[in-house]
Amino acid sequence: MADPEHREEEEAPAVGDDEDTGAQVAPIVKLEEVAVTTGEEDEVAILDLKSKLYRFDKDGNQWKERGAGTVKFLKHKVTGKVRLLMRQSKTLKICANHLIIPTMSVQEHAGNEKSCVWHARDFADGELKDELFCIRFPSIENAKSFMETFQEVAESQKPVDDKAATAAAGLVEKLTVEDKAVDAEKKDGEKSEEKTEEKESAAVEASKEDANKKAEEPASSA
Repeated sequence: MADPEHREEEEAPAVGDDEDTGAQVAPIVKLEEVAVTTGEEDEVAILDLKSKLYRFDKDGNQWKERGAGTVKFLKHKVTGKVRLLMRQSKTLKICANHLIIPTMSVQEHAGNEKSCVWHARDFADGELKDELFCIRFPSIENAKSFMETFQEVAESQKPVDDKAATAAAGLVEKLTVEDKAVDAEKKDGEKSEEKTEEKESAAVEASKEDANKKAEEPASSA
């Protein structure tokens, strides 16, 4: 005897995959387009190179890989400040993020022409940290381009302060010269006034003497 449940399953009509049931399914969540910002909208990329970054672990006394991706020098359109920014290729996680300042310098790492090192106050982890970085490029040309751009940027930050200091020094010098000129004019004016007063006094004295002489002379007889 056949199993009832089994027989019902056989008799039940099968619903085809392509059959339209007329059911309408509304989306549970409505997704809206969201504008994504990278923080680089007000900056211009001076250099953009593929590389691999390492940081020196002081506790372990060894180099540790920070990530592989793209390193950029970004110049702000308004302030002119330049920062180094590197993100990992797939996750876009920030590996390095710091300003390039005049006191920074970069140099070749241990005779490896494809690698270079530098110190920086980095903000990649959300707080300032003193880091020693090493970056490696696929070619010597890219490494040289990075080092040259790094030094040019660091030096370009100097004239801003130097020019301001020079301008301030020039202004002080100009004011000092002008003050000296004013003082000299005052002294010349005072001397001129003194000489004028002396001349006037001498003239008055001479007039008095002439008057006294005339008063002392005897009157002529008629």
